[in-house]
Amino acid sequence: MKRLGQLTLLATLALPAQTVLAQAVGEEDELLLSYGDKDTVSIATGSQQSLRRAPAVATVITSEDIAAMGATDLDEVLETVPGLHVNRAANSYTPLYVIRGVFSQYNPQVLVMQNGIPVTTLFIGSKGNLWGGYPVEHIARIEIIRGPGSALYGADAFSGVINIITKSAAETPGTEVGLRGGSFATRNAWVQHGGKIGSVDVAAYLRIGSSEGFKGIVEADAQTRFDRIFGTRASLAPGAVRNGYDAVDGNLDLGFESWRAHVGYKFRDNLGTGAGIASALDPAGRERSERLTGDVSWTEPQFSKDWGLGFAASYLHYAQIIPVPLQLFPPGSNIGGGVSSIGFLGAPETWERQLRLSAYATYSGFAGHSLRLGLGHDDLDLYKTAELRSFTYSPVGALVPVPGGGVVNFSDTNPFMFPHRRLVDYVYAQDEWSFAKDWALTAGVRHDRYSDFGGTTNPRVALVWDASLDVTAKLMAGRAFRAPSFNEVYSITNPVAIGNPDLLPELVTTVEAAASWQARRDLQVNLSLFRYDMKDTIRLVGGKYFNTGAVHGNGGELEAVWEASRSMRLTGSYSWQTSIDESTQQDAGYAPHNHVYGRADWRFAGNWMAGAQMNWVSDRRRAAGDVRPKITDYTTVDVNLATAAKRQQWSFALGLRNIFNADVREPSVAPGTAIPNDLPMAPFSVYLQATYRM
Repeated sequence: MKRLGQLTLLATLALPAQTVLAQAVGEEDELLLSYGDKDTVSIATGSQQSLRRAPAVATVITSEDIAAMGATDLDEVLETVPGLHVNRAANSYTPLYVIRGVFSQYNPQVLVMQNGIPVTTLFIGSKGNLWGGYPVEHIARIEIIRGPGSALYGADAFSGVINIITKSAAETPGTEVGLRGGSFATRNAWVQHGGKIGSVDVAAYLRIGSSEGFKGIVEADAQTRFDRIFGTRASLAPGAVRNGYDAVDGNLDLGFESWRAHVGYKFRDNLGTGAGIASALDPAGRERSERLTGDVSWTEPQFSKDWGLGFAASYLHYAQIIPVPLQLFPPGSNIGGGVSSIGFLGAPETWERQLRLSAYATYSGFAGHSLRLGLGHDDLDLYKTAELRSFTYSPVGALVPVPGGGVVNFSDTNPFMFPHRRLVDYVYAQDEWSFAKDWALTAGVRHDRYSDFGGTTNPRVALVWDASLDVTAKLMAGRAFRAPSFNEVYSITNPVAIGNPDLLPELVTTVEAAASWQARRDLQVNLSLFRYDMKDTIRLVGGKYFNTGAVHGNGGELEAVWEASRSMRLTGSYSWQTSIDESTQQDAGYAPHNHVYGRADWRFAGNWMAGAQMNWVSDRRRAAGDVRPKITDYTTVDVNLATAAKRQQWSFALGLRNIFNADVREPSVAPGTAIPNDLPMAPFSVYLQATYRM
């Protein structure tokens, strides 16, 4: 903590102060506008405010930014955020949004929201394994905070929060149709429209797509190891990963005066299993997920003289379906309990529904204060489970083929989990206090009461100082929690991963310092430093989940945006971090210690845009017990060329990804015997896109 404070002081003192202050409010506002203090963010406090003065380390990515970088999926966008790296799980190649080095098998430590509503699934506590990508055409902006957010958002706002805000009618005037095709037999078509029906603002979006996915080769898998142990020859490695999918996405946005409503649909079918559910290649299993969301909200910032009011209600239905049983291990394999002629097959399925109700009030009647008070109730119901299996478990965790070699329905007798329900009530309070000129103190606290593990209280405080017209400094501290997933609490069959009803939430305490410097009228520089301490980390011990882990980490992010000319913009960032597992005093592993991102955007010939970006990921260590060498560094370069989209005309885009065909690998989990050569990522690829706006 002392070292962090010294670094913060040095960084702040190194920034040049403004020597002449504005003498009038009008002059100050004019100067602030000229310095480009235009970006706003709502995720930091729940209300709209300047990004530079927000009491959090935040990033805002707009639809214009997404178009400039040529991104076609959310993962490509998030990889550009300082301090955030997109890892992959072997299971279905699910993206893991690792913020500031906080890594886990399913990545539940990051809260992902759409229009302020969590998309968390109950079974594993994250956005779900059967994700299958997320399109970007209907995204208006993405707001990301790095650091704790539980004082406002509750569970899982642990290492960061990602809020995807979809386009309203004002942001999609008219009708747009689009087509895109590219490598790996990837095809997408979409239509979106914004307008009015009477006095109601309407924005609608529909996208249909499919892909065979890239065929990265896994040289050896988990079955390779079992073949060596039991003398079998069942492994399908070397073999290709499976990342194909069929997709349907829809979104409807309605607005009327103070009312807003959203309906969303996300369907994935024929999802491949990546490198295998159990890290053994599976050429046959198919997965399906269906996510239906709906929410309605009412906000009145000026309900009366000093009061503002708002409420929201949301519903999420999520189903994880296995139409073709998953092949955990191939035919002829032996996992300690005998050889299976058909392989070890499983089809675990879940259905869940989530109802969330919330309300808040703001009060500005105290001079210099802006109070926000809120409460809510969540009804989280994993109401149905089902499971087909071709095996049972021995007491020591070996897989035993069922008699007769068939597949048995264990749904009513011995499934992976029976249905469960969780109720949550919460209250929170937040005060934004402008106690002196150029100084603001934001303090908040939230208490959550869970029906299964009790209560947790999480505070935060942030001090923001406008040191001058071109320098803003921040000092922040907060605590956050991650609720145990249903899998960690209620799993009952797998003897190597049994749930524990006595689990408590994971906790993290974070201290951050940040400075924003408008170095010139066309150059913005941001620096953030952090230190976090995690405790009660949930880990497997002897085949059962316990709160036994502890990790501490520190690091920082440096980013700059330079408007080099009216037609050229340069963006870059450097992130560094170290995370230490306190039980071993070794690196916690998996996340890059160094991450550099750079991008150049150039507008030329009036209607043309060209861009190039570089991504360097370096110094990824292994976790304790994994004796493999550290994960190989990589550098990727992407380029894109596009015409600007205008009304009543076609526009086109060409994107080239990983143009030098770098061998990109993401780490497989310890101890490294499952997939020893890590997870191959996509090689060089290309896409061509055409859109027409009416």
